Amino acid sequence: MFALTKHTRLLEHPLRSLLIQANRPPLSASTLQRFSSTSSTSSTSTAASHFPTANPSPPQTIFSGIQPTGIPHLGNLLGALRTWVALQDAAAPSTKLLYSVVDLHAITLFQRPEELRRWRREALAALLAVGIREERCAVFMQSQVPAHSELMWILSCTASMGYLSRMTQWKSKLSLADNTSPLDESSKSKLKLGLFSYPVLQAADILVHRATHVPVGEDQSQHLEFARECVTNFNHTYGGSHLVAPQTILSPTKRIMSLSEPLKKMSKSAPSPLSRILITDSPSTISQKISSALTDSDNSVSYAPTERPGVSNLLTLLSSFDSEGRSPQVLGDKLEKEGMGLGAFKKLVAGAVSEGLSGVRGEFDRVLREDGYVEEVARRGAARAKESAEETMVLVRDAVGL
Repeated sequence: MFALTKHTRLLEHPLRSLLIQANRPPLSASTLQRFSSTSSTSSTSTAASHFPTANPSPPQTIFSGIQPTGIPHLGNLLGALRTWVALQDAAAPSTKLLYSVVDLHAITLFQRPEELRRWRREALAALLAVGIREERCAVFMQSQVPAHSELMWILSCTASMGYLSRMTQWKSKLSLADNTSPLDESSKSKLKLGLFSYPVLQAADILVHRATHVPVGEDQSQHLEFARECVTNFNHTYGGSHLVAPQTILSPTKRIMSLSEPLKKMSKSAPSPLSRILITDSPSTISQKISSALTDSDNSVSYAPTERPGVSNLLTLLSSFDSEGRSPQVLGDKLEKEGMGLGAFKKLVAGAVSEGLSGVRGEFDRVLREDGYVEEVARRGAARAKESAEETMVLVRDAVGL
């Protein structure tokens, strides 16, 4: 049986400290307080919380998922997966952790079956490669735990069409305006029920495990609000407190932007492969992509996200792999003072990223080469997830009379 090594470069490198500021020790539970949302908006600030710091009672549950739509890129790693590893390493022993490859979400848009099969396997391998440990976390395929779909149907019976119509996910996926209605002619021919009801399945993913904390990016905050709405609707309809409202943990990582269009976030679906760095990219490929990254006509280095989005994005990447945990602003000021030009700067960034990903790259290859290992991890994880989900479904079925 293949055994993951703890000492990949991902865990030895500054990734291990997950955005801890300069020279601080590895994450403790109290450090995880910095993961909580500090949004000034009332809807997010009231729902977000500090991660519990010592022997929480009752035990906490953390859930999150990743879509299998290709090998994860730096945006996925720095914005989500690194947070998952840190939560795993810092959480109290009583905390339950579940990380899922959400393959049912992937088919809300058409995927070629042969590609989806490969992507599912690669996504789970990526979770193991970045440092998720199956002995600590249930790592599983969403489609292998039927309770996710069962709870989705039950929640859909109390979910508001009006609320779903205001959600932005289906509009952005179909490149429609934010004020588009499902009844508009522009959406009628494109919108499928699965995509429209995507947030209900996402709510079910979370609620079926009674997750108390969900690490998400800012663009997913609206979906957490909807999950809480589902809890309110269900508990009000059937009485009692059968479902638990999840709290948000927002990643402190600045959003990683496209290398070719730095005003847009890095994406697997962008047409140009030069726009993103995959966690499996070779050093030469990383160098090529960063060398071709869009910057501007000013040959100096400075951190100014509004005026210089391309250079600022590269500074964010450099900061994310900086051994001293320095911020993009601090690094920008230092390199500007040193008079570094963009050519040398891009080489510096490429070297830091290549070094930071070397352990992940090697571990990913090893996991995939081990015959049957990914499938066995998924099987064991699904068994644990089924047990977790069934605890909730017993309560839900009883509440609704099933």
